[in-house]
Amino acid sequence: MGKSQSHIDIDSINFEQQRERVNNLLEQRSKRFGEFDHSLRQKTGVFGIFKRKKDMQKSIDILREIVLTDNDIFLETKKLLYIKENESDRKENLASAYDKQISGYMHTITKLQTENEKLRNQINDLESKQRNRHRTILLLVIIILALSFTLYLRMKPHKPKNLTQE
Repeated sequence: MGKSQSHIDIDSINFEQQRERVNNLLEQRSKRFGEFDHSLRQKTGVFGIFKRKKDMQKSIDILREIVLTDNDIFLETKKLLYIKENESDRKENLASAYDKQISGYMHTITKLQTENEKLRNQINDLESKQRNRHRTILLLVIIILALSFTLYLRMKPHKPKNLTQE
């Protein structure tokens, strides 16, 4: 994420620098347009009534500078839009990659949950079988003990009981 973040930060810095260039060019254009407007009103001819060729040439030169500045503005604006478009595309690709990662994680989690459920069922089955074995063994031990006790009682020599003795 650090690499992506620094790339986005660099793009943001480039965008801001480019935006500032465009704004500076717009300020220059506005300033030159003011100069052009002033040069149109300027008349240095006879008694300030007429425009001289020099006045006209000055106005044309200022207008030419405005057109050149407009061309620069268009180029710089195009670069600005390109930077913004690349930033948007990168963010879109990054979001798409994150979506794929999240989907992969969700699939893995679902798979692990299913496997976990299977293992729990197997453990429950094994515990159930083990309880049944323990019950069977306990029952067999009880039966063997009962049979042993019965055999012992039958094999034991009987002493005659003396009923008359006190």
